[in-house]
Amino acid sequence: MLVPFSVNDFIDRAVQVYGERVGVVDEPDQPAPSLGSPTYAEIGDLARRLAARLDELGIGVGERVAVVSHNSARLLTAFFGVSGSGRVLVPVNFRLRPDEVSYIVSHSGARVLYVDPELDESLAEVTAEHRFVLGQDEHLYAPADVADPVPWEPDENATACINYTSGTTARPKGVQITHRNIWVNATTFALHTAVTDRDVYLHTLPMFHANGWGMPFAMTGLGVKQVVIRKIDGAEILRRVEEHGVTVMCAAPAVAAAVLDAAQDWEGEIPGRDKVRIIMAGAPPPTKTVVRVQEELGWEFIQIYGLTETSPLLTVNRTRAEWDDLPAEERAARLVRAGAPAIGVRLSISESGGEEGAGGEVLARSNVVLEGYWDQPDASAVALADGWFHTGDGGTIGEDGYLTISDRKKDVIITGGENVSSIEVEDVLFSHPAVSEVAVIGVPSEKWGETIKALVVLVEGQQATEAELVAWCKDKAAGYKAPTSIEFRDDLARTATGKLQKFKLRAPYWEGRDRLVN
Repeated sequence: MLVPFSVNDFIDRAVQVYGERVGVVDEPDQPAPSLGSPTYAEIGDLARRLAARLDELGIGVGERVAVVSHNSARLLTAFFGVSGSGRVLVPVNFRLRPDEVSYIVSHSGARVLYVDPELDESLAEVTAEHRFVLGQDEHLYAPADVADPVPWEPDENATACINYTSGTTARPKGVQITHRNIWVNATTFALHTAVTDRDVYLHTLPMFHANGWGMPFAMTGLGVKQVVIRKIDGAEILRRVEEHGVTVMCAAPAVAAAVLDAAQDWEGEIPGRDKVRIIMAGAPPPTKTVVRVQEELGWEFIQIYGLTETSPLLTVNRTRAEWDDLPAEERAARLVRAGAPAIGVRLSISESGGEEGAGGEVLARSNVVLEGYWDQPDASAVALADGWFHTGDGGTIGEDGYLTISDRKKDVIITGGENVSSIEVEDVLFSHPAVSEVAVIGVPSEKWGETIKALVVLVEGQQATEAELVAWCKDKAAGYKAPTSIEFRDDLARTATGKLQKFKLRAPYWEGRDRLVN
């Protein structure tokens, strides 16, 4: 028997098994009227009414519906009301500039656009055939007594969402994620992180970002209470952990840093000690961050690796019994690796063609890999060449099967014939107590081809000199891996989702050259 996977499998189970349980605690302080704390039965009803409203607008199966929103209960319902009715949801990064949002809406061909009320004015010029403001629910949901929406016969290979990447290309690419991609990602993610209906999930991760890593689906299917937080603040995260009994969250390293900072001023025991699991990705965090999360917060640290194109889960790194007796620093050093392949994922490393130990490009095969890039067949063919997804990340796979990401291949610094991973140098610099942020790049050198430059943001109120930080690196790593120069900055160029934009940081140093490497 073959029963097609559908995102509706998650909401249908929640309604049937956990219908009277609070499904989501909406953000109380927001420009739209809060939905409060609807049950899963009520969330299911809102999804039904959203689909019925799209029927009224004449939006057919396969047509696109864009949503530009902070985390909200309404955005959560759209995953089921839009994708679950056979349409395609396009969740858009609310931090993007109006011209970037306009490009995504236009490129995706979205006929419907929902905009957060906080963004209505700034996105006034961004239009679609039907444009509505979230919170004006008469435009979002059909009346409660309206007939059920037109039924959709599930097709697991149909595109459920198009998520636009914020990569290094001039224009973002629309990643087509299917119902099968979502289903496999959500279930394997929940399995590896041991989610049960006793958990409480905090949406610290933006729901627009790789569909919240698939957690809105996994948590819904398992009847987990989901707590919405609209804007990230370390102290507020701690307060919500305490108030709602949060046990699991996903976050970038910067979010963990904000919580660690807030914990310094927290009165009493840190909430969630020995209960919270924080799942981290986006960049390998410094080992000192892992140690602090475990010791100062008492939270379990789980590292994952993946991309929007892989729904996103490819690998998981969770502490294991064999590591229990290791010193904290040694255990943390193992945990900052990308991890072991998730169930159903196959990894391979392409030939690097470079120096020994440099690693090659990480390739992946799995049911979580994208269908393709929307309306970009050439880019799709390159990314999926030879039956593997080409991640663009450089790495190695150890004898124990664990993947270590060495760098974006284009960011590997070759100095004097030696290959240096910028991530390794950044980790050493992060271990200095005065360093808040750092980006390590290669800059041209007549003598060495390239030399290592570190761009550093200091912790507020702290001081450090260039000579001090260079000496720190030489003390903790091979001398050739130490920066030859350090510049202090007030901030570093990042994408709207918090990734360092190294191509922008490198550009001034390579201006006027035909190639960006020596």
